[in-house]
Amino acid sequence: MKISAVIVEDSRLARNELKELIKEHKEIELKGEAENVDLGFELIQKELPDLLFLDINMPEKDGFELLEMLDEVPITIFTTAFDEYAIKSFEYNALDYLLKPINPKRFAQAIDKARAKLEGKQESKADTRKLNESSQIFIKDGEKCWLVKIGDISHFEIVGNYTRVYFEDERPMLYKSLNQIEEKLPEQAFFRANRQQMVNTNFIEQVVPWFNGKLKLTMKNGDEIEVSRRQSYLFKDRMSL
Repeated sequence: MKISAVIVEDSRLARNELKELIKEHKEIELKGEAENVDLGFELIQKELPDLLFLDINMPEKDGFELLEMLDEVPITIFTTAFDEYAIKSFEYNALDYLLKPINPKRFAQAIDKARAKLEGKQESKADTRKLNESSQIFIKDGEKCWLVKIGDISHFEIVGNYTRVYFEDERPMLYKSLNQIEEKLPEQAFFRANRQQMVNTNFIEQVVPWFNGKLKLTMKNGDEIEVSRRQSYLFKDRMSL
């Protein structure tokens, strides 16, 4: 299979090193390179790569800030000369972490991981406005950071100017409105329960009638969500209740 890739790295020598390593892997099709975050953002928006080789420590904006700018994050392999970032990068759920100078054997192992992940990921790029359940989004809340698969999120909730994201045992805040998020989500999986909350229907454990024609949802994590009366009618129709 072909794997489209881009490099975002401020060092010309490091970019050349990566390009030489990539040449040994004919399945990787390098779509471009960028020397800073802003140019990297433009390149990713244009090429929609499968794989991103990303330096962490860059001037002005670092690699983590680039991930914050993206609505959907490609499979990411961090590259850096500073091993202090290793643990932090895995908090982001990066595919792999390569320490410069990059060992060819370690590079090959990272590419094998990328190939395996892509083979199990069916992603259509026909409509770049929409995410799908395999898409990844980046969340940074304080010092903690995550790359989260859309399908692993149970629900979203408005909190002031932020949106709280629920997945596993985590509850970080995302600095985007729920309306902005809703525009991107796959309609077949997510449902707007009320003005404040949106749920992943795959995580609904129980549905019970509630007051005034409303419904109450119990999520797999135990959270209870009240569906507005108007949305209850739509929910029943959608779920054939």
